[in-house]
Amino acid sequence: MEALNQIVNLNLHPINKDVYIKSCNKEILEKSSLQLDNFLDIKALMKIQEEAKILHNKAFYCSQGHTILLNKKDNNLSNDDPCNIEMTSDKGCIPHDLIPNDSYLNQLYQSQEFIYFIEKTLDVPKIFSYKDKLSSINYNYYEKNQQLGWHFDNASFAITLMIENADSGGIFEYTNKGRDYEKNYLNKKLIQDVLSGRYPVKKIAVKPGTLLLFYGRNYLHRVTPVTSNKGRILVTLNYNLEEGIELSENARKTFFGRVN
Repeated sequence: MEALNQIVNLNLHPINKDVYIKSCNKEILEKSSLQLDNFLDIKALMKIQEEAKILHNKAFYCSQGHTILLNKKDNNLSNDDPCNIEMTSDKGCIPHDLIPNDSYLNQLYQSQEFIYFIEKTLDVPKIFSYKDKLSSINYNYYEKNQQLGWHFDNASFAITLMIENADSGGIFEYTNKGRDYEKNYLNKKLIQDVLSGRYPVKKIAVKPGTLLLFYGRNYLHRVTPVTSNKGRILVTLNYNLEEGIELSENARKTFFGRVN
C-alpha cells in the first residue's frame, strides 16, 4: 500500500494534522461545503485518470426520471408542484468491485487517516463503507448531453473527487437554501424559482484533483448537461453513518445493471 503522501498533496492539505482538520471543520460549518483544490498528488491524479480510461468501456449507462426528492412522479400530485416535476439524470457508472484492489482510490478510501479526517471534518462519530460490493467507490462518466438533474440527496453528506472536466457544460450548480431535512422544512416557492431559472444559483468550478464535501441532503443541486465531446469523470467516495448498510437492490440494478 502506498503512503498517504503519494496519493494526497499533504504539503497543501495536511489532513493528518489536527490544526488543519479543525480549519476544514470550521469552513464546512460556515459554508456547508468544503472545496479542497489540488487535493490529489499530481502523479496520483494522472494514475487515476489512466485507470478511469481503462475502465471506461465497462461502465453501465442508465437514464432515469426522478423528482427533486428522488421519487417517481406522483400522478396524485399536481404537475406544477415543484416536488413532482420530473428531472432527468443519465450517466455511466463503474461499481466498486471493478476497481482494482491496489487502486489509489481503494487505498485512499480505506486509509484510517483519511477516514479520521472525514469523521472530524464532518463532526460525525464514525463512518462505514457499504456492505454490498458495488456501492462504496464509483467512477461516474458524463458523456455529451448527459447530466445530473436537480435533486436533494438521500444521504446526509457527499464526498467527491473530480477526475476530468468536460470542455464545456457539466457545471455543478446548487443552492444551500430551501430545505432543512432535520426540521422537515421545504420552501417550495424558492425551489420553484430555482427550477424555473428565476433564482440565482451558485456554481462551483471544480478542477481535476479536487476533493469536494457538501451536505447534499439540504442542498438542491445538479450537474448541467455536458456540451462537449470530451466527457466529465467524477469519483464518489460513499460512506454511511451506520454499519452494515447496503444500497437498495433497486438502486443497484438502476445504477450498475446488477445487484451482485
